Amino acid sequence: MRTDADDNWPEAVRALRGGAAIAAPDWEAIFGPLRRGSVDDLVVIGQSGQSIDGRVAAASGDSRYVNGAAGLRHLHRLRSLVDAVVVGIGTVLADDPQLTVRRVAGANPARVVIDPNGRMPETARVLAADGARRIVMRAKPAAPAPAGAECIVLPADGGVIAPAAILQVLAGHGLRKILVEGGPYTLSRFLTAGCLDRLHVVVAPVILGAGPFGIALPPVASVEEALRAGMHVHDLGGDVLLDCDLSAHRVAIGCAKKST
Repeated sequence: MRTDADDNWPEAVRALRGGAAIAAPDWEAIFGPLRRGSVDDLVVIGQSGQSIDGRVAAASGDSRYVNGAAGLRHLHRLRSLVDAVVVGIGTVLADDPQLTVRRVAGANPARVVIDPNGRMPETARVLAADGARRIVMRAKPAAPAPAGAECIVLPADGGVIAPAAILQVLAGHGLRKILVEGGPYTLSRFLTAGCLDRLHVVVAPVILGAGPFGIALPPVASVEEALRAGMHVHDLGGDVLLDCDLSAHRVAIGCAKKST
């Protein structure tokens, strides 16, 4: 479902991409920080949609939809702003997402799947030929790339491709504004590796009680060792957005910003 406000979204996208302020103050507050990176020439956003108790799905695996219409529109706005959206192969196998822009006006980003061992099914909807680039990241060229998709082979440690290596190669392909959409394992690895500028956590007014968590990081010995981030809270009109600034923890990947 779209709203009347969504009719103005293309203008907001043009302003953001052109370096200008978005006319709508609410959108500027949420999306303005994504205009440019503070560490290098990349902007990397992580997104997690979850319940009040931090679950992204029920214990059965059902996840459609934890978030309401407002939260889903926010996700599609993010997709329309970025050059590429990244997911792990587990998300493709479990949910078969399209990763397209449908709930607001906007162009589809490149779709990137981290698939180290070549498990991508030919029927996956992320491979649909709709004009957007489709990229599969593999640890070894064990199988031919799916029809119409680009295959990029990167080194892996224990079958895991380093997030920084993924971002570096995407930047080399001209994809510098990147949304890491899921699943929890992939998002957590990017967060742990210091590869996120912002983390958008969209909280729905539901409590699931059991099921997978949206983020799972290595344990810390004390609260003092916890990762801390500046945070702004936005009411999306049903769901609540926690916008976390992680730029202080981000490792440099692209061309680093120079102090003046």
